[in-house]
Amino acid sequence: MRTTAIGLALAFGCFPLVGATARESVVAIPTPFEIGDSPSGNYLAALIAGAERDTVAASTFFREALRADPKNSELTERAFVAALANGSFPDALALGERLILRDPTNGVANLTLGVQAIKLKQWALARAHLSKGGAARPRDVTATLLTAWTYAGAGDEKKALEVVDRLNDGNFTIFRDYHAALIADVLGDSVEATKRFKAVYAAEKNTLRLIDAYARFMDRHGDAAEAKRAYQAFDKLVPNHPLVKAALADLAAGKTLDPLVTSADAGAAEVLYGLGAAGGREGDELASMIYLRLSLYLAPTNALALVTLADFYDRVKQDERAVDVYEMIPQDSPLRVNAEIQIGLTLDALGRTDDGIKQVKAIVADRPKDVDALSALANLYSVQKRYDEAEETFTRAIDVIGTPDASNWALFYRRGITRERQNKWPLAESDFKEALTLFPDQPLVLNYLGYSWVDKGMNLEEGFNMLRRAVDQRPNDGFIVDSLGWAHFRLGQYDEAVKDLERAIDLKPSDPVINDHLGDAYWRVGRKLEAKFQWNHARDAQPEKDDLPRILKKIEDGLPEDKPAEAVVVPKKTGG
Repeated sequence: MRTTAIGLALAFGCFPLVGATARESVVAIPTPFEIGDSPSGNYLAALIAGAERDTVAASTFFREALRADPKNSELTERAFVAALANGSFPDALALGERLILRDPTNGVANLTLGVQAIKLKQWALARAHLSKGGAARPRDVTATLLTAWTYAGAGDEKKALEVVDRLNDGNFTIFRDYHAALIADVLGDSVEATKRFKAVYAAEKNTLRLIDAYARFMDRHGDAAEAKRAYQAFDKLVPNHPLVKAALADLAAGKTLDPLVTSADAGAAEVLYGLGAAGGREGDELASMIYLRLSLYLAPTNALALVTLADFYDRVKQDERAVDVYEMIPQDSPLRVNAEIQIGLTLDALGRTDDGIKQVKAIVADRPKDVDALSALANLYSVQKRYDEAEETFTRAIDVIGTPDASNWALFYRRGITRERQNKWPLAESDFKEALTLFPDQPLVLNYLGYSWVDKGMNLEEGFNMLRRAVDQRPNDGFIVDSLGWAHFRLGQYDEAVKDLERAIDLKPSDPVINDHLGDAYWRVGRKLEAKFQWNHARDAQPEKDDLPRILKKIEDGLPEDKPAEAVVVPKKTGG
């Protein structure tokens, strides 16, 4: 896996931001599927499940297919990787041993068995497996760092640091010094640890994981003021992160902060977690899942690794798996409330919006001043078009924050949408303007306010300029390009509308609204066969229930005759 220093740095800090108090939540998500009697059928089902990143189904179907053909090397390897990605370690370890017997140089199998040896504190055996997986290659960051931690486990700091320092490529400098600092700290060498931690902090001040480790070390070594300063500096960049809030609260209470890593196996878990998070950011999905699963095998309660894995499942639309992982986050973790809010949002994604609302309402009842929980609840109300309740809940969140800053723009934007949907335009307009005051040129706000003005025949020049600025910032966002095209349509500028809407449909070919809009534009410029083609696409693309009758009528009858519009001068694009 190719990992850049930038990717590693980003990976340490990209976690959802929510409050920090634990509350129990249990949500049952059924995941039914049937095992077939046909080996080929099970194999095909496993391939489909793997492509969809349904790790439970993939692991199950590959295991069943392998039962029918246990000597098939390719099938053994596929079943091994599927079990590993699913965290099914009894199966994965047994299959890994079978693979090693057939191919002693199999990289993933050696990595997995090496990690097992680290868990069992069999340091020499771990090194033997890791060396076959690539530790001799200087750019193999995974095997190199894990090997260094095996020497740390054996108490050999000199050899551990010597191995770490083989990562002399500039791309790995921060990662190298970070693990050197952790190793020195675990082995009680405060002088070396201080030097390395300070080097890391001097090079990178925007990455939460590094700041957290540095601050905890400084606090334990008598400099609580520096720890507080480091957290507060990060808080200015990313306000209200639950881990930072929890650490600052502990410092204020005079508590000594625990180290992030206290043993060699925990250090190895940190290596795997960092690489897994980086892999997810860089699009290497399967490798990311394997790294995260191996990390959790060594450190099963690591909340950050669990959040990262659950977020990955969210992104690939494996919502049931995401809920399973969120439920594994420890009750006493500052990230537990985050997990419970995400469960509520995931239930909505599963079509269980009522259950999602119930889930998040319970959090709000426990934590009535939790802005993130209030915002999540308001968003769920919006999904159900309960705009009055959404508006009231967004207002509660805004009241809690007091004086807003740039990070709060979305609260005003979303409340503005709920007000616009209730025909409270003056209040909605005020919210959109406030969002732009907090975050000037935010493209979503520019798009919504600019289109609303044009649609209402208000502030035409400023409205079109807003839409164009939004498109300039997000030229590949089909919805924003659609807004500009539809604004032209609403003003009778049909040729311009066709140009923009054709761009939008190239970007979002399956969106029913954009297909409907382009059909309307084609009709108005006389391209009536193409118009009906687009409306048919809109009909087949699962439009909103309220939109379907209107689309069907247009397919049957076309658009009514265009009424002559008042002459409207649409301002030409300026600049850019």
